[in-house]
Amino acid sequence: MDLWEIERGYFESGVRLIAGVDEAGRGPLAGPVCAGAVILPPGLIIEGLDDSKKLSEKTRERLFDEITEKAVAYGVGWADVGEIDALNILNATYLAMNRAISALRPAPELCMIDGNRSSGIDYPNVTLVKGDSLSASVAAASIIAKVSRDREMVRLNGVYPGYGFDRHKGYGTKLHYESLRKLGPSPIHRTAFLRKMH
Repeated sequence: MDLWEIERGYFESGVRLIAGVDEAGRGPLAGPVCAGAVILPPGLIIEGLDDSKKLSEKTRERLFDEITEKAVAYGVGWADVGEIDALNILNATYLAMNRAISALRPAPELCMIDGNRSSGIDYPNVTLVKGDSLSASVAAASIIAKVSRDREMVRLNGVYPGYGFDRHKGYGTKLHYESLRKLGPSPIHRTAFLRKMH
């Protein structure tokens, strides 16, 4: 699988600075949504680079360090629980993505957004379904987003103990539902998502 094939097409047409953009945390019941944006040097080979969901936590951590060290630029953007509840998860994801892209120096000429929708993105972009499996830039962004969010959920577990955020990262596991029934929602639970539970 050549993860540079799509980017190469753009390089050949004269586009140099391409950012991959992906998110982590659209589905959980708690915690922020996080977006990563990454511009890699053209053709950089990172051993083991792939969709973050297919990698072990240990591998993601190793790749995170290598990506942040070798990237031309990378950015992390967040939308918090208040923004998710106010805007809905799709618009909050766009907000996090725009914040991640705006942190990139140099600014990208083109953003490749993982998924099939990008109407809320403020930068020149194309969408790429399953982009994190097809593009080196998007795969790198998926790792930046996932590791950043996982670390934040481990930190929040110290602030709101008892829910197991360090284990399930806010996703709706059996353990999470049990702790919710016992403790009720925390300040970082997404009200709109919890309403759907009832």
